[in-house]
Amino acid sequence: MRVKLWGTSLSIFLLLAPLLFSVRPACAAGARFFFAGDGKINLDTDKSGYAFGGRYRRGDGSYDPAAIMAVHHVFGAPWDAGRMHLSLRLIEFLDYLQDHFRPDARITIVSGYRSPAYNKAIRRRGALAAKASLHQYGMAADFKLEGVDPKRIWQYVKALGYGGTGYYQGDSLHVDVGPARSWDEKTSGVGTGISDDNKLIGLVTDYDIYSPGDDLRMRFIRMTAFPIAVSRRFVLLRCMDGGTEQPVVSFVPAFSIPCKGPCPRFGDIDQMADIGWTLPQDLPAGRYRVQAAFCGNSWEKMPPGVETPEFQVGAP
Repeated sequence: MRVKLWGTSLSIFLLLAPLLFSVRPACAAGARFFFAGDGKINLDTDKSGYAFGGRYRRGDGSYDPAAIMAVHHVFGAPWDAGRMHLSLRLIEFLDYLQDHFRPDARITIVSGYRSPAYNKAIRRRGALAAKASLHQYGMAADFKLEGVDPKRIWQYVKALGYGGTGYYQGDSLHVDVGPARSWDEKTSGVGTGISDDNKLIGLVTDYDIYSPGDDLRMRFIRMTAFPIAVSRRFVLLRCMDGGTEQPVVSFVPAFSIPCKGPCPRFGDIDQMADIGWTLPQDLPAGRYRVQAAFCGNSWEKMPPGVETPEFQVGAP
């Protein structure tokens, strides 16, 4: 493992990291994502001097807290005990792309995590930054892969039909683990009001693959206007053949802030993160989604509700 941590003693870091943060273990050997690499990644950034090279996922599928902490630093993501500011799904997808194109090649992060305040500052300067940018959720990266033409990666991700990817004819490209879409310098949609009034709001789960009885964590993404009132009652849907969905159970998840009444109101991105629920122990294997509804809608373009992307319970 190659780790560079300015102003921090590596020995103390390795000693304390497991106490500061524990990533949920995987349900089986291997990753819990539909697109995942071999569990090793080689990262650096020109901005801070941080770097990481080595294994971040163990053989049993669990994640090494010290490694995940180091990767957070490379992306410029804050590190809080017990809270992920960087999506494991993004790390795995970058690993997947690295393995596909050039295993062990260096990935240089040009732009990783952006706080909402920093994203607004970029927009005020007139730079190309989306109002609903997934960089604010730790779900996006602008990067370079050593020895690989970024246009090749852009075309490959488009063909996958997974995540978002943007290419502006430079030496880097954008990849995120949001909805499938693609753009270039002529079709980015930045500045067009495409995400105004929470038009693109979404809901995502922390993993793609679960076992019955697992903890499931969710967060809302791509919000652009607050406050937002959310119905406390969510619904688990089973994805059936033919594209239909069957309600399985309604439930009240645990939110990150104290909630009262049937329609709690949320005032920022962090308040709408880390929403938790435990899957039923007797849940049959299959594909599922979680549905959430909004109430007291005060934003004209906002949908009445959202669903997570499909996730798998049991063996794929």
